Amino acid sequence: MAVKIRLRRMGAKKAPFYRVVVADSRYPRDGRFIEELGYYDPTKEPVVFNIDADKAKSWMGKGAQPTDTVKSLFKKNGVL
Repeated sequence: MAVKIRLRRMGAKKAPFYRVVVADSRYPRDGRFIEELGYYDPTKEPVVFNIDADKAKSWMGKGAQPTDTVKSLFKKNGVL
């Protein structure tokens, strides 16, 4: 089972809001997930990014791979 840390899109049309989740890579983008780690709201000024860093590090320690977008958000906010 390939586990990814990725964004799950929510919110209305043209008003995206994302939740950072741990999911099997075979599941659809907005489908089933294992655990929710936080959220990301790019529509606010300044951008809102809230994550449970301990859970994220724990999942990466277990082998979960963050997607490119999530990895860049982690770097900007000091999780990695």
